[in-house]
Amino acid sequence: MESASRGSGRARDSAIDARILAVAGRHLARDGYAAMSLAAVAQEAGTTRQALYRRWPGKAELAAAVVAALGEEEPADLAADNPFTALVAELSDFQRGVSKPGRLSLVGTMLQDTTDPDLRSRYRSRVIAPRRARLLATLESARRQGHLAPDADLEIALPMCTGAWYGRELAGAPVPADWPYRTASLIWRALGGTIPPGTPPTPEPGPAANAG
Repeated sequence: MESASRGSGRARDSAIDARILAVAGRHLARDGYAAMSLAAVAQEAGTTRQALYRRWPGKAELAAAVVAALGEEEPADLAADNPFTALVAELSDFQRGVSKPGRLSLVGTMLQDTTDPDLRSRYRSRVIAPRRARLLATLESARRQGHLAPDADLEIALPMCTGAWYGRELAGAPVPADWPYRTASLIWRALGGTIPPGTPPTPEPGPAANAG
């Protein structure tokens, strides 16, 4: 149960905050927004509904806090001077993030009609938009440097970068370990590029990041 409270004059227990957010994230991914129960979240987190409500006044606020926490992780360090390597690294970063337990289910939750529109908007701006911006910046850099065709259709290529993963998952097709390299290579060639010689098929491991 909660070991510190604002009512007693002591600092709020941050460990309970983290525990509630972790449990809420699992419930949101598993049950969807409409079915997520604050009572069930509090019980599994080992605290009370009153303690939960002192932190977040309702389900929308708690779900928004879960989404906000997703955007706090550091993205991969991408090499701007080598756009193809940067693309492979970004896709590897995406693969690690979306492979975390519950992350793919959370994507499905955001597509449900019953999900709060504000929560969906927060997810897009916090998780999806930063990923798309980094991918687009990488492809634009490659086009400026002459690695891709001048008329390369980046608008169509951008959603293909991550959409290839979701398509395999929905079809139940196993995702190969070298998915980032193979996907980057396919997109690169489709945009008029040539794969740089000596490019390793898998980048060095980097920090895990978000689905998006």
